[in-house]
Amino acid sequence: MSAVTDAAPPPAFDVAIVGGGLVGASLAVGLAPGGRRVALIEAAPPPATAPSWDERCIALNHASQQIFAALGVWDALAPEAAPITSTHISEQGRFGVARFSAAEAGLDALGYNVPLRAIGQALWQRLQALGTTALYCPAQLQGLQRDDEGATLQLADGQRLRARLVIAADGAGSRVRELLGIGSARRDYEQSAIVSAVRTTRPHGGCAYERFTPEGPIALLPKTRDAHTCSLVWTTPAAAVAARLAASDAEFIAAAEACFGERLGRFVELGRRQAHPLARVLSDALQASRVLFVGNAAQSLHPVAAQGFNLGLRDVATVIEVLDAAGADPGVAAVLDDYAARRARDRERVAGFTDHLVRLFSNRVPGLRGLRHLGLLALDLAPPLKQAVMWQNLGFGGDTPRLARGG
Repeated sequence: MSAVTDAAPPPAFDVAIVGGGLVGASLAVGLAPGGRRVALIEAAPPPATAPSWDERCIALNHASQQIFAALGVWDALAPEAAPITSTHISEQGRFGVARFSAAEAGLDALGYNVPLRAIGQALWQRLQALGTTALYCPAQLQGLQRDDEGATLQLADGQRLRARLVIAADGAGSRVRELLGIGSARRDYEQSAIVSAVRTTRPHGGCAYERFTPEGPIALLPKTRDAHTCSLVWTTPAAAVAARLAASDAEFIAAAEACFGERLGRFVELGRRQAHPLARVLSDALQASRVLFVGNAAQSLHPVAAQGFNLGLRDVATVIEVLDAAGADPGVAAVLDDYAARRARDRERVAGFTDHLVRLFSNRVPGLRGLRHLGLLALDLAPPLKQAVMWQNLGFGGDTPRLARGG
């Protein structure tokens, strides 16, 4: 008769991060030096792509740059980061303009436009160099069971692991949220962002342009390749996306020039085009028993004013700060409540700000259009209002996490 033996217990961690995208990887890097046992679960590693002049970028504000510096990855990003030294906000068909400059803020740059590729590679290289995080990659979360002491995570390949705290960084369609039966509020903007790059006859001068049109904003941001290369993000109604993607380069450029204007001269070359449907998704909760939500798993926003990823990085910085002050068990209710309380106001303010911008500038009501015009003029001419908006766009306001302040 054979002896009956118990199965080996699953490996145990203090924190399990589900989702190894830019937010999840940033959190893993930030928690790695703290002495806690951390696991990172990611379906696929970052693709090994080569740099290209038209690759997709993301705009980091000053607070996010400070967070990446504190995480030890900014030195790797800096050579590929294009400084944004000023911004220019306008509305098609109106002369009102709002301008912000780094000099007004006493900074070298308001922010930086950085290739997504570079951020992903820098974070994963940093993780591997630190060597303290258990990487489950590729791996997919299949099940999640919680009890008073922690959670058991079941992976699709049959592996199991235990964690005192699970942090969901797995995107707007969060699997963690689905498994826990936590709902979300979704607003479909019936738009897509067409993302590309252009070369212009006039140099960008480090200026990021955002121009509002009745169909949605069009933005051009400086890239590092040369003084005439910009990222292009053109918000397009869902009904027009297929036609704009199918248009010839010459047709697309002509339409984009007509929408943007002549501040950067002519568009002389167009990069690859990709369309990304736009919606706002707000999780019904920032926490559940033994679980926290960060990044797009907590809130996915319209890209207007480039707020979404920067908000997610402040989630990361707050988790690090809260866990630094936590006791031996990072998943107790007091820790979860502290995180949710610190993030609620920032999330509400930024989600409301971006949503109001989209709806305000997409409204064709004639009287409202005049108010928008006066608002842009007031923003440029009223120092207190201008300073408040600049502070918001730099990533400060509310309970700003220590890492975002350079601490």
